[in-house]
Amino acid sequence: MSSTSAVNSLLSSTTSTTPAINISSILAASSGASTPGIDVTSAVAAAIYADRAPERLWQADQTTLSTQTSALNSLQTATSAVENDLQALNTLTGPLAARTVTSSSSDLTATAATGTASGTHTVEINNLAATASWYSDEESSPTSTLPASSMTITMAGGATATFATGTGNPGDTLNDLATAINGAALGVSATVVSDSTGSRLAILSNTSGAANDFSITSPNYTGTSWTSPDIPTGDTLGANSVTLTVGGTPTTIATTSGETYAQLATAINGLGIGVTATAGSDANGTNLTLTSTDGTTPFTINEPSFGFTQAVAGTDASLTVDGVPINSASNTVTGAISGVTLNLLGAAPGVPIDLTIASDASQVSTAINQLVTDYNTAIGMVTSQFNLTSSTNSSGTTTTSQGALASDPTLVNLQSSLEQALNYVYTPASGTTTVSSLNDLGITENSDGTLSVDSTTLDNALTNNPGDVQSFFEGASLNGFANSMYNALNTYTEPGTGAFTVDLNSISAENSSLTSEISDFETNYIASQQTVLTADYTSAEVALQQLPQEMQQLNSELGFNSNGSSNG
Repeated sequence: MSSTSAVNSLLSSTTSTTPAINISSILAASSGASTPGIDVTSAVAAAIYADRAPERLWQADQTTLSTQTSALNSLQTATSAVENDLQALNTLTGPLAARTVTSSSSDLTATAATGTASGTHTVEINNLAATASWYSDEESSPTSTLPASSMTITMAGGATATFATGTGNPGDTLNDLATAINGAALGVSATVVSDSTGSRLAILSNTSGAANDFSITSPNYTGTSWTSPDIPTGDTLGANSVTLTVGGTPTTIATTSGETYAQLATAINGLGIGVTATAGSDANGTNLTLTSTDGTTPFTINEPSFGFTQAVAGTDASLTVDGVPINSASNTVTGAISGVTLNLLGAAPGVPIDLTIASDASQVSTAINQLVTDYNTAIGMVTSQFNLTSSTNSSGTTTTSQGALASDPTLVNLQSSLEQALNYVYTPASGTTTVSSLNDLGITENSDGTLSVDSTTLDNALTNNPGDVQSFFEGASLNGFANSMYNALNTYTEPGTGAFTVDLNSISAENSSLTSEISDFETNYIASQQTVLTADYTSAEVALQQLPQEMQQLNSELGFNSNGSSNG
């Protein structure tokens, strides 16, 4: 085929979807006046773009479907939030069953379990439970070697353990003795406590109460020289007694409150029992030293070489609840009032404390307001789909449109369900109620479908008629307003057959179908069309490139010169 024939063929085969060929370019190419040729890539792209017009319509449909899917998912989430609020208001363990407890005294606080019966109780606290504790004689440091002796811990339940002290024993030092005691697992804990005067071993029961009390005993001292534990300088003795046994004969010396070690030494020395007493002092305070008068005859004193003093005896708490006497090993008392935990903080025998258990109005108010907030979000989403919006294009034409779901039956039905659910009226099986509708709680519907809450009305209902509020939402058997509205919305949100699921599945199927159509169109038509057009335009391009030379050859054969004049 000559180049002229190729061009003519292309021109004759051009369809309505093929872009027009620039004839001026062809003529210019034939005369050599400008660069000849066709931009094959651009020409083919323009033709294919026109051929893809159906695809662009399908893709626009997919964009609409995507918008609808997003809107439906948002509505489903918003509707589910309302359902969750309704479920919280329709359960025996929810906010409506929450209880708050008020006490008339700082000596007592309390908490009440969900669903505890409301009412008022009277409590009197005679004494608090105490945890048993003992402390040792003072040593210079936690690592000082202890006197050779022993100590026995006896628990109230009968368990005992004896620990030897002094060099070579488990209780070589205070630190060692604490480790040995803690390792015995008696139900007590030993720690070393140090201050500016020295160190002591403190032993504390792991649990309060009389059943967890314990005692510590150490053998009496027998020997020819004994020194008492120090007492701080300036301190005095208390009312007590000390027994000295010399040659089998015991002698008891009483001490009086305010007496000093010097006075006690004088009293002992005046007895002439073969023991010499000397009052002394060191950096830690004052002390008393006893020695055998002859230096050889031993004596016994009812004070161990290394002894312990009881700080607190383990005791039970004693109280009365509504006149009933109660003992408790702990200051946290359960069971005295069903569902209530008492926290004893102080004792005041004979002083009654009023304990009031009531509905927790704060939790209920929060739950109701959350329901209103989530309802307003859902109804707002629904309403926005029906709102008209206007837009003006560059030519000045104005168009109006609605949301992507405006014509979706699911949306229309949801709007109706949400609004109808608000009309619920509660009627008790017997008697009367102060709360039969949302209006009685101060909840009213606005012109745009949203709800408003009058906090004064709501607070008044929660404070004065909490039982009626609970009955409105829960009914006689969890079948009140909350259940009614939940059932209405569940037809949309139910995972398997709910309207949202059905709608979303339908949109997904339609979108998949469009995707298949686009893919088939690309495979079965566009691909082959692109091949054909590329070949045709390439042939035309080659012909146009050859056209100037053929024109010159023709002119030469006809006898025309290069400027178009004849030689004859």
